[in-house]
Amino acid sequence: MSSVPRLVVAAPSSGSGKTTVATGLMAAFAGRGLRVSPHKVGPDYIDPGYHALATGRTGRNLDAYLCGPDLVGPLFAHGALGCDIAVVEGVMGLYDGAAGEGEIASTAHVAKLLRAPVVLVVDASSQSRSVAALVHGFASWDPEVRIGGVILNKVASDRHEELLRDALDSSGVPVLGVLRRAPQVDTPSRHLGLVPVAERRAEAVAAVAAMAAQVAEGCDLDALAALARSAGVLSGAAWDAAEALGAATPSPPLRPERPRPQTPDGLDVVGRDRKAPVVAVAGGPAFTFSYAEHTELLSAAGAEVVPFDPLHDEQLPAGTSGLVIGGGFPEVYAPELSANEPLRKAVAELASAGAPVAAECAGLLYLARELDGRPMCGVIDAVARMDERLTLGYRDAVALGDSVLAAAGTRMRGHEFHRTVVEPGAGASPAWGMRAPERRVEGFVQQGVHASYLHTHWASEPGVARRFVERCLTS
Repeated sequence: MSSVPRLVVAAPSSGSGKTTVATGLMAAFAGRGLRVSPHKVGPDYIDPGYHALATGRTGRNLDAYLCGPDLVGPLFAHGALGCDIAVVEGVMGLYDGAAGEGEIASTAHVAKLLRAPVVLVVDASSQSRSVAALVHGFASWDPEVRIGGVILNKVASDRHEELLRDALDSSGVPVLGVLRRAPQVDTPSRHLGLVPVAERRAEAVAAVAAMAAQVAEGCDLDALAALARSAGVLSGAAWDAAEALGAATPSPPLRPERPRPQTPDGLDVVGRDRKAPVVAVAGGPAFTFSYAEHTELLSAAGAEVVPFDPLHDEQLPAGTSGLVIGGGFPEVYAPELSANEPLRKAVAELASAGAPVAAECAGLLYLARELDGRPMCGVIDAVARMDERLTLGYRDAVALGDSVLAAAGTRMRGHEFHRTVVEPGAGASPAWGMRAPERRVEGFVQQGVHASYLHTHWASEPGVARRFVERCLTS
């Protein structure tokens, strides 16, 4: 059960200022000495980095499509343990969710699952009295969504503010903040959204401080905190990695297991006396896309998780027996990644030895033979390059064969988000069969390697972490 006060920051559409307001609100509450739990609706990896900078806590995602509605509350409670207040940044427009799936995965859907009031951020730069009609429409569209207040963003002047407030007086939705245009809080973007914190930490720190100052000056923090306290109590236990693994249905082993070490009394020593396998997890500016629950599940499954930076580290962590490479921007850092030949060779040798390797999106590009004409690890016989077309959206997938992550037939939901294409060679089987929105095959499985564009959230299928660690012990 969780009674942590909480707010959902939403907007009528993307570009209204949700990230500025949510991040600034998190930092402003933290500046008051509160322990703030930061969350993001949807599969976004970048905004949580700014949230973490604002609060000093791990930014966590809440995605009702990837993880299912039943896990939204437990995952929220897990992240919010020990906190005084939680701020949840929405995605897209308030009622925009997975295409063709109704309300699922929308900010409104998550707000209802969390029993949380919504603060609507409205870009008021090109309107005055019409703002009342807009707010009324959003507040009345779904009676189960409680819009507890409005923050007016990009207000031009005192006169403009007066017109907006007058229009909203009869709406029944209080104005909880007014923010003027402030270019100093803008954060740079590129082909996949904001530039991650890891690539511009000093500038990001300054931007978050500016957001906090703007929100603290323009918003009624006391009223927002009171609204957060009006959230309903969430029933059920907080998600726990060890408990999730214990409840997961064991999948068939990839191959017959070797005899496991035993104590003199004949007891299996897995997770007790046996040395934990080292799972190296790529990080640094080139690989910033990951969910915190993945490493928590790997640790709970008995692994020693060790981060490394492929831009700078010339060797894998000592004793590495498994490798996880998440998403990010290898195309931006292709020259540096290619120049680190010792590490590329170490990755290739690890994969050639049959060690388990799990790679998503950027990890797939890094494992390819080359990226934009520059040599990469050569683990997979494929060539990757940048492309003008954006591939974006939720996916419903099924594992086409046994791999280090999943048994054949395992169904998982995922997300694609990239502007690259991979031209495969030969010698690998596809990882996934996509069931929606169109039928196709995708990814690579060969020896111990599972590489794909598909981003998945392992909390939805915790057995993949256990399977991966078991393979580290037997490979």
